[in-house]
Amino acid sequence: MLTVIAFIVALGLLIAIHEYGHYRVAVACGVKVLRFSVGFGKPILRWQRPGSPTEFVVGALPLGGYVRMLDEREAPVDPAERHLAFNTQPLRSRAAIVAAGPAANLLLAVFIYAALNWTGMEEPQPVLSTPLAGSLAERAGLRAGDWVLRAGETGDERAGDDGAAAVASFDDLRWLLTQAALDGRDLVLWVASRPEGNGQPRVLPLSSLDVREADAELFRRIGIVAPYTAPRVGQVLDGGAAQAAGLREGDLVRRVDGRDVLDGQMLRQRIRDAVGPDGRALAQRWDIEREGRAMSLAVTPRPEQRDGQWIARIEAYVGDVPAMTTVRHGPVEGLWRGVVRTWEVSWLTLKMMGRMLIGEASLSNLSGPLTIADYAGKSASLGLTSYLLFLALISVSLGVLNLLPLPVLDGGHLMYYLWEALTGRSVSEVWMERLQRGGVVVLMALMSVALFNDVARLAG
Repeated sequence: MLTVIAFIVALGLLIAIHEYGHYRVAVACGVKVLRFSVGFGKPILRWQRPGSPTEFVVGALPLGGYVRMLDEREAPVDPAERHLAFNTQPLRSRAAIVAAGPAANLLLAVFIYAALNWTGMEEPQPVLSTPLAGSLAERAGLRAGDWVLRAGETGDERAGDDGAAAVASFDDLRWLLTQAALDGRDLVLWVASRPEGNGQPRVLPLSSLDVREADAELFRRIGIVAPYTAPRVGQVLDGGAAQAAGLREGDLVRRVDGRDVLDGQMLRQRIRDAVGPDGRALAQRWDIEREGRAMSLAVTPRPEQRDGQWIARIEAYVGDVPAMTTVRHGPVEGLWRGVVRTWEVSWLTLKMMGRMLIGEASLSNLSGPLTIADYAGKSASLGLTSYLLFLALISVSLGVLNLLPLPVLDGGHLMYYLWEALTGRSVSEVWMERLQRGGVVVLMALMSVALFNDVARLAG
């Protein structure tokens, strides 16, 4: 139920903001707006302010919306109102009205990011867990407990850190890693054992990765998958391997089979590896600390096959809660960071679309309504901050998507107006119809791929 409610609220809000952008600029340009609708199909709510020509409607199908304006191409217009019709407006006014919808979505994202910057967000501290064995991070010399102070381009480590950006949280670090990996750029991290000091540079050669998807597997290849957590046992599930071994919530794991365990990530990896190639479980000896007393327990994780590979689990939460930090910025800096984050997400979205178009990125990056609904529910369950970040991300995606030069989208209409500005004449009705048909075909193909990806994700 939470997933459905969170999805409907998100979709309704983002569509309303998008259409309000069209509506507000249309009214400002002197265009008569006949209907403002959120959703399609049979109206379930409608109202009209006294003296206003606009009917406001909420449709039964919340999968889009529209603003219907007075237009001679759609219906006869009274000569006395011809100056209020959309099609009689100057080119700049028509372009502004069309561009206002995507712009409203992008401005909403700026506002959400800025508001979160002003109020502050609780995020994990930028302290690294044990890098995965054989990963770029391990080869770069990164270790468990390293505090990431700054990140910058290669070359900065020789000239100082003048061009490096401060890393305020682990979420900041993940974003910088994602951008650099997708751009094929190497990244320098300045790390130290404490948050004070200059730190030592460590170069991550991200340009050596063949990045086709920004997913969990990318961070496993980099080797940085989670913030530092103490190797403590959390909630123990009934009937699981952890309970059978006598483990309890709060147990601190010091060693496994005589080897030191430095953090939760290292403990999780030791558990995963406790299985033979034939799927046979391997018993382990755990040295733990419980309420100040040292103990030794025999633990036999249970094997499980995932994606054709055997891994082991103990049916318990592994790793303590990471140390958190409050990231907050002042009015001007918070707003500027909101603008920068919206631009970065927009540009990253465009680059990924371009790479998918030329085959350099996988089409599995496309997501449809099922995945969006799933993420809406998950983010809402994590709290208001997570849900607002989800809204900002989807708002950026909606804004960028609508600016694509497809005839059925706002970007396609802007392309018509660009043609009109360059040639002095509008696109003919014949070509308009052909382009509309082609745009529908392309859009349906994209939606089909996205829906297939949704089903594959949920089934897998």
